[in-house]
Amino acid sequence: MCAWRRLNRSLINQIKKQIEQLDLLIKNQIQQSPELSIKAAKLTAISGVGERTAALLLAQMPELGQLNRREVAALAGVAPFNRDSGKLRGKRAIYGGRRQVRHGVYMAALVAARHNPNLRNFYLRLRAAGKPAKVALTATMRKLLIVLNSSLKPDLTYA
Repeated sequence: MCAWRRLNRSLINQIKKQIEQLDLLIKNQIQQSPELSIKAAKLTAISGVGERTAALLLAQMPELGQLNRREVAALAGVAPFNRDSGKLRGKRAIYGGRRQVRHGVYMAALVAARHNPNLRNFYLRLRAAGKPAKVALTATMRKLLIVLNSSLKPDLTYA
């Protein structure tokens, strides 16, 4: 085996060990806080969301559970904004928001579009309506964020 391949393998193994250590530190930090551990349990209860995605959402979107559906979608950058001007009607596009959250929720939405029955039906319904795969997946991301936001909302008590 070449020397550079050995160096590459050792470097990759070193990086993998560091990632494992960071995951363990993040997990311990979440477990030490009762509030964060309750929120993480609620987030991971939804099919498609794992420990890493829950940790990402807790760190990057501490407002989750306090916003309405439009605000949470805009904050994550998955809300469709129009590009209209006068009589011109442009295409709707997503932009802005928090990039790290959008990237993390993208991966969670890929898993949810396969394994979460509600989001799978939503995704398949959009695809059957003729929407491109990326558009349908972006809509699934938005729907997943809305579900995650509503799962963290405090229980309302009525008098």
